[in-house]
Amino acid sequence: MSFKIYLVEDDSNLNLVLTTYLKKEGWEVSPFLTGKDAQKAISNPPDLWILDIMLPDIDGYHLLQEIREASLNIPVIFISARDADIDRVVGLELGSDDYLPKPFLPRELVIRTRNLLERVYGSGSRNLNISPYSIDESSRTVKLDNEVIELTSKEFDLLVFFAKNKDRALSREQVLNYVWGENYFGTDRAVDDLIRRLRKKLPLLNVETIYGYGYRVMDS
Repeated sequence: MSFKIYLVEDDSNLNLVLTTYLKKEGWEVSPFLTGKDAQKAISNPPDLWILDIMLPDIDGYHLLQEIREASLNIPVIFISARDADIDRVVGLELGSDDYLPKPFLPRELVIRTRNLLERVYGSGSRNLNISPYSIDESSRTVKLDNEVIELTSKEFDLLVFFAKNKDRALSREQVLNYVWGENYFGTDRAVDDLIRRLRKKLPLLNVETIYGYGYRVMDS
């Protein structure tokens, strides 16, 4: 089962090594070298954060607080080379789910990440619902009254993004970053076209247009 992971680590070499190990598990990994870059992604939440406390621009504790303000449920693993006891206590108090002191073997981080994902999401298929449709992320299927509805890969990704952010206003830029990736250089008209196709295939999906900004899906 694929999960989306955000890795925040300012050491570029370590960041690359950890990203490589995590991707080998089949997970989608977005690496960040600064806290400010990670801040921009908070509104487009992953399934799990791996967060270094010592960052060059923003204190990791402050970043964790912002993550928790946006979502109380997303698991977070803290990593740090500072005083292990203090960081562990403060991190747990602020809402981290696990703590790993440096230096550590990359494989240990992989194991802790897998264990935490299984604990939070379970090892089976991950189901989402957005009325009246049911979504199975594991099999990448969408059903209405047990009838499978055929969607393209990007249509499915967009629906999952809406299901994870029900009743929230989402900008076109956020949709672009989630569905096409942050390195996409095309126009945001692609978002409008994808929305049009999704509305046609899922006519009961309550998609609201927020003119000049983006879209919101109401779960009603």
